[in-house]
Amino acid sequence: NLRKDRVRLPDGKESFREVVEHPGAVAVVALDAEKNVYLVRQYRYPVAKALLEIPAGKLDPGEEPYSCARRELAEEVNLKADKWRLLATFYTTPGFSDEIMYLFMATDLKPHYQEPDTEEFLQVEKLSLKNAIKQALDGTIQDAKSISGLLIVARLLQT
Repeated sequence: NLRKDRVRLPDGKESFREVVEHPGAVAVVALDAEKNVYLVRQYRYPVAKALLEIPAGKLDPGEEPYSCARRELAEEVNLKADKWRLLATFYTTPGFSDEIMYLFMATDLKPHYQEPDTEEFLQVEKLSLKNAIKQALDGTIQDAKSISGLLIVARLLQT
C-alpha cells in the first residue's frame, strides 16, 4: 500500500511523507560446501535492468521468516538447506518504506525442485564466494540486500 501522511516537523511546520507499506521480506545467502553462492539474475522494472541478487521474496500474510526463506530458496534456485542462520534484520529503505528484511545464511545444501513463482523470470548463477564478494565491492552487484548478505558472510568466515 502507498499512503501520504501529514507530519509535523521538529520546527513545528507541517509537511507530507509518502510511505510504502510492505509485509516484510527475506533474503538468503546460499553457501555450498565448496564456498559457492547461488544468485539469481532478474529484470527489475523500477531500475530498468537485470540485477544479480541473492534469493529473496516477500512474506505471505501470517508467514514466519524462516518458512519464507525455505520457500524462496526452493522456488528461486531449486535448493533446500539443512542448516540455517539468521544473520541480520534490517529496514531496506526507511526513508519511504516500512519494509523489514530478514537475512539468512543457508548451508548444507541439497537439490530440491519446487515450482517457481509464475510471475518471476530468473536465471540462476553460481559464483565462488570470493568472486561474488569482488563483484559486490566493484559495483557489478548493485542490489543492497545482496551486497549486505555477501559481506556479512565474508566477515563471518574470516573469524
